[in-house]
Amino acid sequence: MNIHTSRRNFLKSTGALFIAIPFASELKAEVISGKTVDAAQVDAYLALHADGTATIYSGKVDLGTGLRAAFPQIAAEELGLPIDKIKLIEGDTLLTPDQGPTSGSNGIPKGGMQLRQAAATARQALIKLAAEKLGKPVNELDAINGEVRPKAGGAGLSFASLITDKGFELKLDGKAPVRDSRMHQYVGKHVPRPDIPAKATGRHVYMHDFDMPGMMHGRTIRPAIIGAELVSVDESSIASIPGAKIVRIKNFLGVVAPDEWDVVRAAKMLKAEWKGGGLPTDSAGLRDYVKAQKVSSTEALDKAGDFATAYAAAPKKLSGEFYWPTQSHASLGPSCAVADVKEGEATIWCSSQGTHRYAKHFADMLGLPANKMRVHYLDGAGCYGMNGHEDAAADAAFMSKAIGKPVRVQWTREDEHGLDPKGPPQVITQEAALSADGKIVAWHTTMRCPKPTDKLPTIPLLSPVEADAKQVKGIATGSLSSGGKPPYDVPNLLVEVHWLEDTPLRASHLRAPGKIGNCLAVETFMDELALAAGKDPVEFRLAYLSDPRGREAVERVAKLFNWDKRVEPRRNGKGRGIGFTQYKGDETYVAIAMEVDVSADGHIKVTRVAATHDCGQIISPDGVRSQVEGCILQTIGRTLFEEVKFDRNHVTSRDWASYPILTFPDVPEMKIELIDRPNEPPRGAGEAATAPVAAALANAVFDATGIRLRTVPFTAARVKSAMVETGVKFG
Repeated sequence: MNIHTSRRNFLKSTGALFIAIPFASELKAEVISGKTVDAAQVDAYLALHADGTATIYSGKVDLGTGLRAAFPQIAAEELGLPIDKIKLIEGDTLLTPDQGPTSGSNGIPKGGMQLRQAAATARQALIKLAAEKLGKPVNELDAINGEVRPKAGGAGLSFASLITDKGFELKLDGKAPVRDSRMHQYVGKHVPRPDIPAKATGRHVYMHDFDMPGMMHGRTIRPAIIGAELVSVDESSIASIPGAKIVRIKNFLGVVAPDEWDVVRAAKMLKAEWKGGGLPTDSAGLRDYVKAQKVSSTEALDKAGDFATAYAAAPKKLSGEFYWPTQSHASLGPSCAVADVKEGEATIWCSSQGTHRYAKHFADMLGLPANKMRVHYLDGAGCYGMNGHEDAAADAAFMSKAIGKPVRVQWTREDEHGLDPKGPPQVITQEAALSADGKIVAWHTTMRCPKPTDKLPTIPLLSPVEADAKQVKGIATGSLSSGGKPPYDVPNLLVEVHWLEDTPLRASHLRAPGKIGNCLAVETFMDELALAAGKDPVEFRLAYLSDPRGREAVERVAKLFNWDKRVEPRRNGKGRGIGFTQYKGDETYVAIAMEVDVSADGHIKVTRVAATHDCGQIISPDGVRSQVEGCILQTIGRTLFEEVKFDRNHVTSRDWASYPILTFPDVPEMKIELIDRPNEPPRGAGEAATAPVAAALANAVFDATGIRLRTVPFTAARVKSAMVETGVKFG
């Protein structure tokens, strides 16, 4: 299927007033006359058409989070246009504004709110134009159902009759008044996701389905030892494969062929010699490697009072060390991309969460001006961070440039598990002290994380490094240290991070980067303090939680779960635990209560979960609920099963047997309560509910067994070993 033709025909049928879309199969990245992508301009976000419809343009993309429903809800509400009259174009660098990558749960808080203000600015402009034509005051008019009409009733003017063929030509007004939440028709209501029918019937075009005329298939060959250099290639080894060609650029090695099966065979048959390479440690020694690695710098993130003095004077002290392992995105489908690199310009189709960001990288590595590089987003296998999508795109781009034809690259399962950039390891230590009457008087959190350098997230890409090609570097982020501060009132607090120089495997952001491990350490330790103080875990948290929204989340989850108060663990194989977070310290509130069964052989089964979720104003309730469910399920799997295994040469956990994830029989009963605050700013829902999951699970296991689990994953072997060591018996 050629998606360009169908898109072009669709856009032609809308009768756009001020743009003529050259989405044709010519694939030229020419500038669209009159169509701005300047994020400060209203016309970058929306266009009104002569047939009464509108197109909205988003640099943020729908990764399965439901933005394809939520963005039209926002636009329809603010414009005063029926939602079925609105179409969405997303993630095309030629047509959409650069709103930054779709990450950090900022799709709605940033992308959605920019769209809201653009639509609100447009509505005010339409009302002003209508007021002049109708001879009525602005405050007597409103935009309703695609026209501006008097509030008191009477004839109105359609949007199409008011706007000129030049568009709005207005700067986005951040102070343009938005609709009163009490009058909302779409926001906060159920709206069916427009992409589901095609996905359910197999008609949706995913990245893996995309093709184009003259397209070749490519595979990249990489060494068995990470970091090895290419010495020689035996071109005769694939002479029997029809149409197969070798692409070699320094240490980059690929093969292309007209037929996909032929290129798969060629990749296996091609003989190449490599030398050198290797890793500084293996997965068995990774924890010690992280602890022993030289500290690049130490940063105090939060500080209150005098921790050292208060801790030294306190009569009761606790400490603990927590470990979060290297994990993979483990995308169910391997990464895939198509590139068409021609003389002086290029177009790439991939599932990148940052099409605008990576357009700059692709342009640099291909030696093109930024305005000659176009990137389209197409749905791919999910990752919530950065898996191999951009790497596959870089692979395809180098091969396309070399042969002068479009090239499609699809990674194998072994590529995906072995080569995708990983969520890096973390070691977190906690120290805290209680007064004689059981009150927290001091708390110290120390995190060890790879420092925010050009290696996070996943810059540089594999292929440009191998080809020694230029690319942008240096996307700094400190988000791996987020979540280390307890969300409680502690008089003497010190939260610091030791930034490390490197991590053995290429690192990337993986859903809620750093925050799950940090929350595990904070919230597990909070339970330890509650036990030492002789308090129930819920009661103890509420005693130190002054934020009313945080208190409400904890109180409501306890009620939803039917929490039974107790201090000492049950130790009969069945237990319950709680975890709480305010995501990033100032965003979404989530409280999770969890029930587990632990078998005599160490297997943990999560049987029941309750969650309360407060992300401010809810745009799309079904979308938020789906995200909360997904957060919980994925993180249960990450906590129980997931750990990348590697030796000194390469990743060894390269399939689903060696890297297991959560399966359908593991899904627990779930109750989710969304707390809607229509007059508060909307916050993200794509990641927040991940953060307290591991902590609630660990606390539930302690209640069931009396064993504190501080090392992820909580495998049956690890639990059984701890049970034997501590003499725990039940069942």
